[in-house]
Amino acid sequence: MIRVAAVGDIHMGPESQGTLRPSFETLPDRADVLLLAGDLTRHGTPEEAAVVAREIKDLGVPVVAVLGNHDHHDERPEEVTAILREAGAHVLEGEAVVVPAGEARIGVAGTKGFGGGFVGRCAGEFGEPIMKEFVRYSRRCADGLHTALKELAEADCDARIALTHFSPVADTLAGEPPEIHPFLGSYLLAEAIDTGGADLAVHGHAHAGTEHGMTSGGVRVRNVAQPVIGQAFHVYHLPGGGGGGGGGGERSA
Repeated sequence: MIRVAAVGDIHMGPESQGTLRPSFETLPDRADVLLLAGDLTRHGTPEEAAVVAREIKDLGVPVVAVLGNHDHHDERPEEVTAILREAGAHVLEGEAVVVPAGEARIGVAGTKGFGGGFVGRCAGEFGEPIMKEFVRYSRRCADGLHTALKELAEADCDARIALTHFSPVADTLAGEPPEIHPFLGSYLLAEAIDTGGADLAVHGHAHAGTEHGMTSGGVRVRNVAQPVIGQAFHVYHLPGGGGGGGGGGERSA
């Protein structure tokens, strides 16, 4: 069984240093990989990124992350990414990585993603240039995810996971005001997941949302925003190699 630990929206700042480290240090006994689903910092400053880096450095399991909208706020996402990578994290944007899980191989394809809404209630590439660019940016993110997933299909992985910050489905936004759903995710991400192929999709962003959802193609979607899961991380089980079970917060995906 492959064990996937995941959390998003940890929103760390200087005063939160060390709050997650004790839980993260239990990961080698409980999971094969840690996925971070964006909004790792509060304002996207290098100082905040350094706090996250100290939480995840030398954990004993691979760490794979995407950035979130908060991580872009200070307009220095490249610096944030570099700091996290220096701490050993694989930070993805339209890219894929394969990490070991015992004798198994876990493939993770990642993008921040973007908004735009869902089928029947979504933005279109029409009208003002700024509106067209809004939708085109969301499409570029989804295209990058699709390409990364297709690369993993040829990489002999035992499990493929799509990691995003924005949601690919409306299911996991249940609890959020419907008026803001277009700013929380896009159906384009779900299309990329269904056509690219994945065993699990993990995202954050929707603090008042719901944990469980599914794409129209049957891929399980999990909202792992920390306010939703209510703890340092959840562990999801996928068929394949890897280690045995552990303690609380573990469940089949």
